[in-house]
Amino acid sequence: MHPDEHPRLTVEEFLTAEPDMFSTTFGDVEIVDGLVVRLLAQTEAHSRVVRRLAAALDDARDPAGPCLRVSSDVAVRFADSEDRRVDHRLNIRYPDIFVRDCEPYDVNTVRDHIALVVEVVSKSTVDADTTEKYKAYARAGIPVYLIVHFDKSWEAIDRIEEYRLDWSGLRYMPHKVHRTALVLDTPVTLAITFDALHRP
Repeated sequence: MHPDEHPRLTVEEFLTAEPDMFSTTFGDVEIVDGLVVRLLAQTEAHSRVVRRLAAALDDARDPAGPCLRVSSDVAVRFADSEDRRVDHRLNIRYPDIFVRDCEPYDVNTVRDHIALVVEVVSKSTVDADTTEKYKAYARAGIPVYLIVHFDKSWEAIDRIEEYRLDWSGLRYMPHKVHRTALVLDTPVTLAITFDALHRP
């Protein structure tokens, strides 16, 4: 299939393919209701914040606490859509960062083991991060969702919105807006300034 086309994939096609086949053919992609959606390359600032925040979360794991793993840009399968067409069902996302337990990784079930998910918004992903993924992550029962927003320059962090899951309705409720530093108490205890996250 030509890489400029907008292909659709069935669950079976995705699960039986070689892990790097889609990235080799299409570049960075996600799959939304079966449709392969190409992601634009991220900025240096975006990449730096993802890298530094993932490292901070990794360092904050308590050696005496439950076993946790920090992953970045790893495939997570979310609930299939209810469309009858087999190539309109699959939903695969690659969250910027997530923290999960240490059960063996399986793309089909890893969502059930995620304790915290982070998306660092960019110009091309802000709508998906704040609407589509916001809903999908809540429906999957992920307890904590962080959305990192940049200021107008797209170089410095403006705020980090922290949402906690309302289990009764599987929807996120605003918990806190972090303005100068991220301070977490679950699933790890962490305090890191924005300056530390985006310093050169």
